[in-house]
Amino acid sequence: MNKKIYTSEDHGLISRQISKNALQVISTLTNAGYEAYIVGGAVRDLLLNKAPKDFDIATNAHPEQIKRLFRNCRLVGRRFRLAHILFGRDIIEVATFRAESNDDNAKQDRKVDDDGFLVRDNVYGTIEDDALRRDFTLNALYYDPLHNIIVDYTNGFEDLKSGHLKLIGDPAKRFREDPVRMLRAVRFEVKLGFALPQDLVDAIHQMSYLLQTVSPARMFDEVIKLLLNGQGNGIYQQLRHYHLFGQIFPQTERALIELGNPKDHLLIAALNNSDNRINEGFGASSYFLYAALLWEPFLDEYHVLISDNIASHDASIIAADKILRKQQDYTMIPKRISSQITDLWKYQFRLTNVKARKQKGGIGKILHHPRFKAAYDFLLLRKDAYESEEVVEAANFWKKTWERNADAQQK
Repeated sequence: MNKKIYTSEDHGLISRQISKNALQVISTLTNAGYEAYIVGGAVRDLLLNKAPKDFDIATNAHPEQIKRLFRNCRLVGRRFRLAHILFGRDIIEVATFRAESNDDNAKQDRKVDDDGFLVRDNVYGTIEDDALRRDFTLNALYYDPLHNIIVDYTNGFEDLKSGHLKLIGDPAKRFREDPVRMLRAVRFEVKLGFALPQDLVDAIHQMSYLLQTVSPARMFDEVIKLLLNGQGNGIYQQLRHYHLFGQIFPQTERALIELGNPKDHLLIAALNNSDNRINEGFGASSYFLYAALLWEPFLDEYHVLISDNIASHDASIIAADKILRKQQDYTMIPKRISSQITDLWKYQFRLTNVKARKQKGGIGKILHHPRFKAAYDFLLLRKDAYESEEVVEAANFWKKTWERNADAQQK
């Protein structure tokens, strides 16, 4: 392995760019005789002149040794044993260097299932071992802020500077260990503007089905990371391009294909809306995103039930329950979120109901309903997607009514 060390003249980083809490953790570990480095996304983002979200640390100290050094430490995780150092709301995550090991004594600490998926990985090693266990070369850079050097074992520094996204090791083996790496590859491609090399593209096409082996709970979190980060639409487009989207949202994929040319205008409008809000410093809700992601299959099921002479209110509830339960096999949806999605969907039919708009006192009751604003925003997206003349007419009506009511309240 070719070890390279880059000084401040090469990388241009300065220690004051590092979180004070992270520096304190590194100083404490170093003073106790251990190695400690800022690693992963923080180093990558700093080199790209971006502000890191987290400052993760890698060290040769074992979790129990870390815990003895920090009173504000708690150990977490079974698959990957980690130390969390708590500074109020700020959490500095510290991981021990990991290694690939075939040692029989280490089998209990590293376990791979029948599909090659890594279910436990607590075999510890050196910094060199740890570098080879990481996913992409640009995430295998180790920054020592005390000496202001970057240590690189995988040519990640040069790959980052030249815009190359390279996986460490054999793509088939690494994706089998953790299929989520395919999603991370797409996220980095869009976020960093780096093109995927052909060997990664080929492996993704061959192994995309492995995403269905990832736990629904973990996949829910991954979808939020993918699509609620300010670049959701671009990532969605690439997920479709690599045929990964259908592995996560098969009902939506099927509905879009059946509609032809695919009719994902609403979903794209929702993703663009979320991207704009996030990039302007506002929040974006996961339930609203999931409501958009599953709207087409829900609407298809709703119309099937309506054609069977089931009342609209009942049809909306039955359709929502069926679609959300099916999606649970792929991405867990917390009950709180699924109930919000159901309410949002049900309320759409109230907003498009002409009779409800003509009932005495009905308009005021709808306007003051706690679900109105979210349902109204969703209706506007449906209008932007040109879903139907009925939707456009209803959206225009509620837009005028909402604005008139807001003006009246200001007076």
